[in-house]
Amino acid sequence: MHAGRDRVEIGLVVYPGVQQAAVLGLTDLFQLANRLAADRSPDALRLRVSHWQWQEASQTVIRSFDSEPGPDNGPAMVILPPTLGDPIAREAAAPYADWLRARHAAGATLGSVCAGAFVLAEAGLLSGRAATTHWAYRDALAMRFPDILLDADKLVIDDGDIITAGGYMAWTDLGLKLVDRVLGPTVMMDTARFMLVDPPGREQRFYSPFAPRLNHGDEAILKVQHWLQARGARDVTLATMEERTFLRRFRNATGLKPTEYCQHLRVGKAREMLQATTRSIDQIAWDVGYDDPGSFRKVFARITGLAPGD
Repeated sequence: MHAGRDRVEIGLVVYPGVQQAAVLGLTDLFQLANRLAADRSPDALRLRVSHWQWQEASQTVIRSFDSEPGPDNGPAMVILPPTLGDPIAREAAAPYADWLRARHAAGATLGSVCAGAFVLAEAGLLSGRAATTHWAYRDALAMRFPDILLDADKLVIDDGDIITAGGYMAWTDLGLKLVDRVLGPTVMMDTARFMLVDPPGREQRFYSPFAPRLNHGDEAILKVQHWLQARGARDVTLATMEERTFLRRFRNATGLKPTEYCQHLRVGKAREMLQATTRSIDQIAWDVGYDDPGSFRKVFARITGLAPGD
């Protein structure tokens, strides 16, 4: 991860009109998680929280707050908090577009809350991707960006490298999900209990989405991962590489063979559909790319330890 020796940096983007309560609330949530993690283990990984905003003088996005100053490797996770007013205008979002694309290309996980999705969309990062936003912004987002696979009925859509949360107060759900990813479910539950908020999706943990390794530094493989994520892991090819070279580089970067990686992505999609839809298991198998439901059941059980119907 983009971290110091024992820190993972989460950057909060302070764009025009951002809800400051969410920025500060997320900052407090992550720092509380640090404290609770340290209570359990003094050597626990820590979250480094930073704020980022456009600086007119330097014509770039700068770090305006840093909870634990350290190496400037850039955040491993970037969050676009909600806004108090109308969704951000195209002109106001433009200064952040290149920076967000660069962070994503470097392997950062991107997240948005409520109308924060408009900032990601303006950067072209939600094109062809599943996403959610506040129900009140559903029509505006769909009209402005018709290529987004929008599902405003869902509170959170975890699409691996991009996570979107819909509700105005869903910054707690997104924040806890990232705590779970980095510090683990125990610290996430401790944090939720301390804050007296409901933790997201714990009762069906086996159906949580696959979180692939994205910050390995191999740009060519990262492009393949982004391509696979956006297209449902339907194929694995890279025309500019010899097959053997590609297989070796892919496994070194992701820790998985390409076929295993695709299986994890497909099962991750299936987990979400099992939790959120009433489709039959056979229908879901077909939707995620399996012609044979029996093969899907075997792969699902091997990866999750559960049968799809459990």
